[in-house]
Amino acid sequence: MMGVASGSWKTPQQNADHFPPVLHLLEKREELADADRGLRTQKEVFQTTMAALKQRREELEKKEQELKGSFVRFDKFLQDAEARRSSALRRAAEERHRVGRQEAQALRLRAQLEELQRERARLQRQLVRLEPCARLLRQVLEQLPEFQEVPEMVARFDALADTRAELRLTERQRLGELEKARARLQRLRDTWQDELLRQGQRRAQLLERLEAARERTLHWESKWVQIQNTAAEKTLLLGRTRMSALNLFQLVCQHQRQPPALDIEDTEGQLEQVKQFILDLSAMLASLPQAQPAAPAP
Repeated sequence: MMGVASGSWKTPQQNADHFPPVLHLLEKREELADADRGLRTQKEVFQTTMAALKQRREELEKKEQELKGSFVRFDKFLQDAEARRSSALRRAAEERHRVGRQEAQALRLRAQLEELQRERARLQRQLVRLEPCARLLRQVLEQLPEFQEVPEMVARFDALADTRAELRLTERQRLGELEKARARLQRLRDTWQDELLRQGQRRAQLLERLEAARERTLHWESKWVQIQNTAAEKTLLLGRTRMSALNLFQLVCQHQRQPPALDIEDTEGQLEQVKQFILDLSAMLASLPQAQPAAPAP
């Protein structure tokens, strides 16, 4: 090309008609080379961008799978907790029904005044021993006022209070019946011996029923211990649930690179933040495949 250009300078008249097309051809070739280099550069940039988008899409799909697994595990945890709660409520209903039958049997008992007094004193001592446990349960409920997930415990306290009131009423009734029985016994002693023997036999039956009542009282004491253990288990389960919700909330805050803005005791707010994060991420992932890469410039 340089030779042709030099020749044109030497013989301008001979190459006057040939020089412009050659120069124009050289310019076109140079433009085509520049365009080819620009296209290759754009192709490399496009390939790099597509590779980065592919890697990002794979990372998002992996995170989506992890979040789906976490959501499934959390939903299973809530279902298990609800199943245990339903089972506890069902057992509480059965216990209340059994208490009703026991109270109906207690109404038919006859007891002597001295034995009822001893039984009452023993129950009072039992209540004194159980008072620290009751205070502990009240403290737990005061520390967690927003949670009322232990209705069986409240129902159990109500049942015990009703049982104590029934025992007091039964005690007064038995005292009156005992006085009447003593008066009848005195009259029967003055009349005939057979009636006295029959009353003695009835007294023995009442003593047997009283012993049965003692056994039932021991049974309810063991039930009370079981209530305490159940309340402790529910308190532990509640603490674990709150800790799980706090961990999920902290993970969401770390992912969003934001400091936690909710109080550590605001479990409902934390769960709402986790739910909103999952919904936002699901919406973003659902809209991602619809995006199309921009066409390269010619």
